[in-house]
Amino acid sequence: MSTSSNATPAPPPPPPPPIKPKSGVRTALEYTGIPPSWLEKRPKLPSRNWLIFLSTTSAITGWYLYDRSECKRIKQEYVERVQHLAEVSVHTLERPRRVAVFGCRWPGDEEYEQSLKYFRKYVKPILVAAAVDYDLIKCKRQGDLAAYVEDQTRARRRLDAGLDSDPESLRMLPTYKNPQERRQVELQGGWIVVGRPALKELLAGLYRGWNGTLARVDREEALANELESDGHFDEPPEDEDSPTLPPPPSTQHHTSPVLGALATQLSQSQLSLRPRSSSSSTPEELAPIDPTAPLPALPPIALVPFLNHIGIPQVPLMILDFFNQRHKVRSGAEVGYQIVMGATRPFNASSSESAVSKSTSDLDFGLETEGYFKSSLNKRPQEIEEAREKYYKTLAEKLKTARAIARGTREMTTEEQNNPPPSEVELRAERMKKELLWRRDLEGWEIVKPGQAPVWDDRFTEALRVFTDPTTN
Repeated sequence: MSTSSNATPAPPPPPPPPIKPKSGVRTALEYTGIPPSWLEKRPKLPSRNWLIFLSTTSAITGWYLYDRSECKRIKQEYVERVQHLAEVSVHTLERPRRVAVFGCRWPGDEEYEQSLKYFRKYVKPILVAAAVDYDLIKCKRQGDLAAYVEDQTRARRRLDAGLDSDPESLRMLPTYKNPQERRQVELQGGWIVVGRPALKELLAGLYRGWNGTLARVDREEALANELESDGHFDEPPEDEDSPTLPPPPSTQHHTSPVLGALATQLSQSQLSLRPRSSSSSTPEELAPIDPTAPLPALPPIALVPFLNHIGIPQVPLMILDFFNQRHKVRSGAEVGYQIVMGATRPFNASSSESAVSKSTSDLDFGLETEGYFKSSLNKRPQEIEEAREKYYKTLAEKLKTARAIARGTREMTTEEQNNPPPSEVELRAERMKKELLWRRDLEGWEIVKPGQAPVWDDRFTEALRVFTDPTTN
């Protein structure tokens, strides 16, 4: 069979596309050893998931960078407003202006310096730029600030009444100032109160300091006097039916030294814990207080807003705060600027619901922050009472063991020899320490707990002032 002569030949293949000449950069990159396949890839849009990831991280990073740049700008703005005051020359013996910073422990927080850290980060830079010095009043436990202010107020009253005087070593210094001059320095400075708990403790300390007697108060001695007659360390009545056993032969020759050493320790311990006799107080110290007598002017107060988020439920608020530091910087810088400029106004103690005055009461300062206290703190009094009951249940057995070993009526076991039980003196000191902490914590919580209004004396109205923006005067 033959092939048809009129069959159509196959079309010729299309010519190859023209080769695009390589650029000089492409040629140079090929000679560097980079694989050609890397240079031939074409860019394309990322996948959907990558777009979501990149947009989210870019937004968060931009938010963070913007917030931190605003923090620097705001801080620098207020520093430039006050830094010219640091260039003013003063006398060699003249002290710079000084303020006292009151920050107490935030309820429920194990770190007691959070409020002072807040001051250092947001208020301190403005004071340093204006050459204003400061003293930090550190209070480790709830109620310590109230006790400190009470003691300082009583010490001032004793100086003014002539019951105490400055030591001779202090009066011989070239920088010595008499109490009147020191009062003027304090009035030119001020008090910085960080957060609502600190304001409550400050007012409680002022109230007790100005309304109590002038007699010196030693809280440990007063507590020791109270605990001395509570019966927990009394000797139990002897059982007449039970025979009195002599000490073991191996300890008979040690009984007398042991009892002698115990008696010496007990006498020293009781002497150190015994309060001073009330007869040592003079009539001037025990004189009643006139509740209508006006108070002298007190240093002006700077109210620094402070909120400390604690607990897992408040983690979203912590994250939000992390990206909004600029608001804290501005708030702290404004308070620092007010302190530096020194403009003040009267303390407003009127009710915020008053129809006459619609201005916010200073007693309501930071009231909204109490809603962020941990709810478990409301059980604090109950927890303290349970801890006290549990401790006293075991105290009787510990005391019995300590007295038996000290008197030689029984020998120590092998375990007791490896871990000696506490002596009676150590048990007394331990009970004293625990009672001090329990009562101090309970007293401090009663001052700062939510719903508890700040302690107020009408005489504070004329004595207290608050720093304010100088442009509003």
